[in-house]
Amino acid sequence: MSGPEVTVIIAAFDAMPYVTRSVGSVLGQSLGADRIELIAVDDGSTDGTADELDRLAERAPQMRVIHQPNSGGPAGPRNLGLDRATGRYVFFLDADDHLGPEALERMVAAADENGSDVVLGRIVGEGGRRAPGSMFRRNQPRTDVFASRVYWTLNPMKLFRRELVDRLRLRFDTGLPIGEDQPFVATAYLEAAAISVVADHDCVHWVAREDGNNITAQEHGARVRVDLFRKMTGLVAAHVPAGPGRDTLMHRHYAIELRDAVLQLSREPRREVRDKLLHELAGLVALHWTEGLAARLPAVVRLRCHLIRHRLLGELLTLVRWEIDRGAASYGITTLAATATATAAAGPELRIEDGRAYALYPYFRDPALGIPDDCYDITAELRARHRVDSADITATGLRLAGHARIHRVSTRDVTTELVLRKRGTDTERRLPVRRTPTPGLGADEDGGLYAYDLAGYDVTVGLASLTPGFWDLSLAVGAQGIVKEARLGSSRADSVTTVTTTLVTHTGTAVALYTTKPYGNLTLDVGETRHRVRPHLRVTGAEWSSDAPATLLVKGRCTLASRPQGALAIVAEGPDGTAERTPVEPAPSGGTFTARIPCTTPGERELTLRLTTATGKWSVPVPPQPSLKAARWRRLGLPWYAKPLPGRDALTLRVGRVELLKAVHRRLTKR
Repeated sequence: MSGPEVTVIIAAFDAMPYVTRSVGSVLGQSLGADRIELIAVDDGSTDGTADELDRLAERAPQMRVIHQPNSGGPAGPRNLGLDRATGRYVFFLDADDHLGPEALERMVAAADENGSDVVLGRIVGEGGRRAPGSMFRRNQPRTDVFASRVYWTLNPMKLFRRELVDRLRLRFDTGLPIGEDQPFVATAYLEAAAISVVADHDCVHWVAREDGNNITAQEHGARVRVDLFRKMTGLVAAHVPAGPGRDTLMHRHYAIELRDAVLQLSREPRREVRDKLLHELAGLVALHWTEGLAARLPAVVRLRCHLIRHRLLGELLTLVRWEIDRGAASYGITTLAATATATAAAGPELRIEDGRAYALYPYFRDPALGIPDDCYDITAELRARHRVDSADITATGLRLAGHARIHRVSTRDVTTELVLRKRGTDTERRLPVRRTPTPGLGADEDGGLYAYDLAGYDVTVGLASLTPGFWDLSLAVGAQGIVKEARLGSSRADSVTTVTTTLVTHTGTAVALYTTKPYGNLTLDVGETRHRVRPHLRVTGAEWSSDAPATLLVKGRCTLASRPQGALAIVAEGPDGTAERTPVEPAPSGGTFTARIPCTTPGERELTLRLTTATGKWSVPVPPQPSLKAARWRRLGLPWYAKPLPGRDALTLRVGRVELLKAVHRRLTKR
């Protein structure tokens, strides 16, 4: 019998009552019990966890329980589980948390299909616990730490190929009371042949314990945090050459681990210890500091690093207190003082000068300190907020209306433009928009510090001047000299459809307005690059009229949103090229039509549904109708007929006068 697909390792310490659901979520996986090995390591629990694990194991032959004295953290128990693992893959699950029912099946499938060494399954929070989300916006079959946001989650609750773990001799760092998982996960990321992300299933449920004893919620001293920052920045430097790639990964540690170290340093009561730790941090920050890294960091992090590098302890502590008092968004902390100033927690006040936005953090332009303005410049951090309220396309143009603004920049001196870019080229067109009032917009944000009462836009794009290709639509949102560009369409009113709209302009050009996947942005397809006209033309049947002799009723549908007047017709064409057109006018709703085709001209006629313009022609044959019989009528007392000809690709009728002698002869012959 082959070994298990996955070994799930649960390190458990005083995890009642959560461990019951945690174990149950593993045993109930859709992957199947025979493909899972569960190793639970009790780390000296005192609350009944050990007995509960033994009880659960009695009912599950694929589950093993190991008991050991308390080791002081999850690293030791996880390492022990790894030593005993036999599965092709290993997955680490905290005893507080639980799996979604198809988590392992989906992650194993992703690893096998893509040759991935690490698979991330979407994490969701429960009980108010915040979970990482930026890396789970879409499925990613094959990615890495540079092309995605996966490096921003370094917890171990992921699927690892055991061959990679064994080859690299990966184990959790027992010398780190917190962050022991980061070197393990970061090394696996960096050495993986590929990383996969399963974002379309809730794979891991992060649970906030009611007693607040999740290990990540516990405080740890500044010494531990400084050591973790040193460990991780050193690991990145050892694995990744200097340059943009290293800066990309360092960003995470300067933004998070350094922040946490500074927070704990601010709580250290002894001045001499604070001075010593600040001296260490100053050296560590300077060691890996580059302009490329600085450009990636938010302004408040650049300011924090400046104060650290210059060993300005008092100013650094003031910045920490200032952030916490204003809501501590960067620290993930809420205080009573912050609750009272919740309206200000969205960010500091701004000063806008010469098209740049500066956050009024402490010591801005303090002459005694001379801190560079760059440490306060948040222009790159500002984001455009926008919505499409209507997108109406006709044969003459596309009209867009909605609102757009730069968050925290009042709508004065508005310069917003619509930008059309032809994909794959340097060609772009810019159209000024008509500004429309938006009274009250954003009044419930930012404590009313900013007015967005002139954020509306209305603009019409002429279609005639657009050359064939894909034209992506964006807004260059401008106010007070600051410009932020955003793709249009992902935010839209409910009344704005995501269904592709295809039409033919008055000049005969096919144009389709559609939304991209997966983001739902608006793009124009000009000239049938992808969206074709012919599928919108359809003939559904043909039959003889019951109330008019020699008249064929051709039924069909045209789902084009617009087309030139009189361009659509049923064409009856003879072998010599002569043709008779019967114009078609589809119903405004649904696009159905019934064309009345007179069949009175002698000879053969092939029938097609045709859309003809000055520059283009689209044809759909009227399909043969096996049930259509010959029609007969009298004209001026003489018999006539129209009959479909067999073996043709399109319905072809032969019309003529019945020759009496031949008709009599046929009747006699049949006798």
